Amino acid sequence: MNGLNKQSANALIWLILLTMPYWMGAIGGYTELASRVVVFGLAAMALNFLLGFTGVLSFGHAAYFGLGAYGTAMTIKYLVPSTPLSIIVGVAVGTVAAALIGTLIVKLRGVYFAMVTIAFAQVFYFITFRWNSVTGGDDGLTGWTRQVLHLGVANIDIIGNDKAFYYLVLAVFAVAVGIMALLLRSPFGRTLIAIRENEQRARFLGIPVEQHIWLAFVISCMFASLAGTLYALLNNFVDPRSLYWTQSGNFVIMAVLGGMRSFWGPLVGAAIFVVLQDYVSSQTENWMSFIGLFFVLVVLFFPRGVLGMIKRKVAR
Repeated sequence: MNGLNKQSANALIWLILLTMPYWMGAIGGYTELASRVVVFGLAAMALNFLLGFTGVLSFGHAAYFGLGAYGTAMTIKYLVPSTPLSIIVGVAVGTVAAALIGTLIVKLRGVYFAMVTIAFAQVFYFITFRWNSVTGGDDGLTGWTRQVLHLGVANIDIIGNDKAFYYLVLAVFAVAVGIMALLLRSPFGRTLIAIRENEQRARFLGIPVEQHIWLAFVISCMFASLAGTLYALLNNFVDPRSLYWTQSGNFVIMAVLGGMRSFWGPLVGAAIFVVLQDYVSSQTENWMSFIGLFFVLVVLFFPRGVLGMIKRKVAR
């Protein structure tokens, strides 16, 4: 019965995602907002791979999100005007940076790990902020745009067609979460959960804990970089704020808001966060106060997140 409920929930989520551009207008939204939900949903799920399933908190995932965004933008502007190549380069830049930084911090735990990830993220932020001639500095990198997709037999216009771009984002998202799900169902994924539940016992069983945490960190940052590439293509613009520590905080809020120990929870949290941000910010300049209050209420009364609350009610 649980398996059937899980399949039904998965089918419902994919149905909502596939039809989102057609009903967003009915609730006051728009197609670009739907794309933003999917992009930030991927970023939050990437963080949750490390936080929810490995038990390691990072406050520096904005660094890899931003590196992916800048890698994409700079590839199109300075190297080759190709959307697929720019995505590949952006993901590669973020993943390589994560692999190098991960080797330096993998032995840290708890608040020490979290604080060091913030420190490295701020290093990348200040580099992009100061390197005006290449990154555009605080004004951001402009003068580029996402390119038409050339598929041999057909060309897909993702420049002036928001729906076409949304389905490109959704296709990339589907591949990413499919790989994520396979990893979590594999022995590697089960080992990560064992480390989360009791690291000392996992170590006693002979599991190379540091190697698994390093690999989980790199994989998590790779998916965050992928989300960053899509974010840059969505906006046709990137600036240093995409690497700032507050962006990392937003990812954590999304994961916790939706339910950080569930697979789809961060996507639900991202949808709530992005839609609330879009609506409330159009009503008042103090929109962060309302979102912060909502987050506090969810943490106090629904510690398993919004999706956890829904699951509990369905089970009853």
